[in-house]
Amino acid sequence: MKILKIKSLAIPDVKVIRFARFADERGYFTETYRFSDMHHPSIGFLRDVVFLQQNESRSVTGVVRGLHFQWNPPMGKLIRTVRGRMIDLVMDIRKNSPTRGKIIAYDMPDDPKTPYGEWIWVPGGFAHGNFFTAETTIEYFCNAEYKPDCESGICPLSPDIDWSLCDPVLKKEFDDLVAHAPIMSDKDRNGQSLGGWLSDERSKNFM
Repeated sequence: MKILKIKSLAIPDVKVIRFARFADERGYFTETYRFSDMHHPSIGFLRDVVFLQQNESRSVTGVVRGLHFQWNPPMGKLIRTVRGRMIDLVMDIRKNSPTRGKIIAYDMPDDPKTPYGEWIWVPGGFAHGNFFTAETTIEYFCNAEYKPDCESGICPLSPDIDWSLCDPVLKKEFDDLVAHAPIMSDKDRNGQSLGGWLSDERSKNFM
């Protein structure tokens, strides 16, 4: 795996890992993951992370998912777009964090003509979701196994979410999609507010 660039987003604990594609007249080849490269000392944020579960998700145009999190054990996710276009949503729910309650968005289209692909790393202590402007398949690795009795969600439509760090172009795309009957599960649409979660005793799991 040839890592080209690692960058921190507006909330610095959220990272993007860019890796090379090798193209010729046939198409391209890429290594999307190699344990030794992702755990090199230069990538300190993944040094002690062991991925225990791999998931794949397909969404049709107009879907909004999230914002999901798991507290016992905390679940971090390494996510990439396989095909289509995902706009990833990440919100800080750590109680002592200076960016608590703030959400960011990152645009992750799959364009086979680009010489790279990207992963986004969302550590535990963040609520994660996404929305889709095209039919899209994503995959993600998790560093904890799913425990349905230890997971919850905050509705991405909750009015008390702070969007001030979000790219305004992507925020407008989100607002435009939401204004035209987004496709959401009942569980996500009826998720709690940010304030509701922060007043829950279990929110102390993320400090």
